Amino acid sequence: MNNEAPKKKAQNTITKKTVQKTTPKQTVPKQTVQKKAASKGTAKKTGNNKKRISTKKKQKARRMKASICLGLVLLSVFFVIFAVIKLVKPSLLTKNYFEMKGEDVDALRPDIDVELLTVNPYSRPGTETSKIKGIVVHYTANPGATAMANRNYFEGLKDNHLTKSSSNFIVGLEGEIIQCVPTWEVAYASNDRNIDTVSIECCHPDESGEFLGDTYQSVVQLCAWLCLKFDLSEKDIIRHYDVTGKICPKYFVEDEKAWENFHKDVKKAIKKAK
Repeated sequence: MNNEAPKKKAQNTITKKTVQKTTPKQTVPKQTVQKKAASKGTAKKTGNNKKRISTKKKQKARRMKASICLGLVLLSVFFVIFAVIKLVKPSLLTKNYFEMKGEDVDALRPDIDVELLTVNPYSRPGTETSKIKGIVVHYTANPGATAMANRNYFEGLKDNHLTKSSSNFIVGLEGEIIQCVPTWEVAYASNDRNIDTVSIECCHPDESGEFLGDTYQSVVQLCAWLCLKFDLSEKDIIRHYDVTGKICPKYFVEDEKAWENFHKDVKKAIKKAK
């Protein structure tokens, strides 16, 4: 008897391996990948460019707005300055002959005897002045002669041709004022300054050249009126001496203190009129 235990049939245990089904990877051509990358890069660049352009536009708009605002401010300032100048110093706005108008100007006007010279090449050439920038004070250097006598001397030059000489105004020994040449015409009195000044000849009784009281007061009032008329100040009143160095008017050249006081008196007259 066979004592061996019957052999069990070896059962081949088949281990079922779980096979994972994987989707086969699709191979993307290298060229396509590069194209996509390039496309993404281009899109990114385009987006950045758009942002940059948008930022620049905004900055440009802000700068333009700021420029417009600054321009408006400057324009406003210009008009304010223009208005102030027109109100305070209107003569600055022109280079031509100019006269101020107003009640204060008319009120200060002294009595003037208008005795105009005949237009001629020797004492009244008829040449137009430019804007009046100053008043020149002279003395006649003809002691004791009256205003009318000096006026007639200027008139006679058209016939005798002795020299070329005249003045816009002559103030006499008694304070009378004679006008020989209009203020908008050149008078032959102040050399290089004939074109932009008004001249005043002053009569005096003796060789000292000092004016009498009535003459002095009339010259002060005449100068103050002319200052208002031409938008000037007492500082714009000068001597013939200040133009050429000639000792004229003698008294005001030799006595600087008297000349200073004359300026002060004119200033007071102007202030009083305003």
